Amino acid sequence: CPLGPALLFVKTSQGKQEGRRFYACSACRDRKDCNFFQWEDEKVSETRLAAREEYNRNHRPSFTHRQNVERYKNFVLLPLSKRRFCQAEWEKHSNHQFLCDISTAQLKSPSQLLYPLENKKTNAQYLFAGRSCRFLLDLIIDLGFRRVLSVGTPRLHEMIQSKASEEEDFKVRSLLLDIDFRYSQFYTEDEFCHYNMFNHYFFGGEAARETCRKFLYQDNGERVIMVTDPPFGGLVEALASSFKKLMAMWKETEKEGHNNQEMPMFWIFPYFFESRILEFFPSFTMMDYQVDYDNHALYKHGKTGRRQSPVRIFTNLTPSMIVLPVEEGYRFCTICQRYVSSGNQHCEICNSCTSKDGRQWKHCVLCNKCVKPSWFHCNNCNCCTLPNHTCEKTDAGCFVCGKAGHKRNTCPSLS
Repeated sequence: CPLGPALLFVKTSQGKQEGRRFYACSACRDRKDCNFFQWEDEKVSETRLAAREEYNRNHRPSFTHRQNVERYKNFVLLPLSKRRFCQAEWEKHSNHQFLCDISTAQLKSPSQLLYPLENKKTNAQYLFAGRSCRFLLDLIIDLGFRRVLSVGTPRLHEMIQSKASEEEDFKVRSLLLDIDFRYSQFYTEDEFCHYNMFNHYFFGGEAARETCRKFLYQDNGERVIMVTDPPFGGLVEALASSFKKLMAMWKETEKEGHNNQEMPMFWIFPYFFESRILEFFPSFTMMDYQVDYDNHALYKHGKTGRRQSPVRIFTNLTPSMIVLPVEEGYRFCTICQRYVSSGNQHCEICNSCTSKDGRQWKHCVLCNKCVKPSWFHCNNCNCCTLPNHTCEKTDAGCFVCGKAGHKRNTCPSLS
């Protein structure tokens, strides 16, 4: 389809596969965004294949990356009064909102010029707030990294690019991999690769792959970290597959000792996906730091109780290395050897700081684990759950956490 190779899906019910397997778009869960559909065992006619190829060609961007770079060079030569930028889509500009007198400083912050694409399952461009972006960059520098593979993190990339152009002694460099081709208007082919993180597809082909390889191979593969902020509605299994392929690309460097190592990584995702992420990356640990976003109504800093941002940093780095800001209420637990939020109290029975959402959790003797303060033990279900739940089991797995026994709208992870 226009977004690269499709993925193979199958419907499941009560944990069992049901019906024929089919191919659909890797990135778009809604058919209205991409209507690609093909049964696994379907024989596709030559006519339909030709029509599909033509459809894909017609949905390519108006300009190539190289052409966009040339257009950028010409744009900056224009007098300020003639610099205009359309904030919406590529075509049919007549009713769109234009920005005029675009300064060089504005061109260094494209995420603030472009309208965010907020489809939760495909683009979900909820952009890091300045506080979180600065924290991530400071942490990366303090940990000694000098290159950042920014996978779906345009605001972190632009902060690095901006600092590199303004500060002579700033040594960190970044390569942005993103599905939003609009960024090709602002970055060269050595700074941006059009990339689909759901199927590990480089739209620029082997040349773009080589750009990524060269970036990872610099300094013999040393001092590079991948930072990724995928759409929260995306399939964890598909994302994990792509990230492992990027890690494998890094492992191909000839540096001795990489064989038993993983490429350092920050995966930024909601805490209620912890079990799914650990399923694919058992070496990862979830940090307590709450990542917040500028353009998301709920995921903002300073909220209390249940309305705090649920977004966390998952990493394969040693937890004690991740220093969280004390001025924001984080503290170091000497027993767990990691920084935790102020409300995350150490449970002597579990021998761990068990809270996931910033509130103080309570220990249930019957469940033999800590649970959320809003839960109580239900003897019928033989587990802790919400007070207003129904005791009937739901066989199909939950879309949010993947566990059986409930649906997405009653998922305990969201309470």
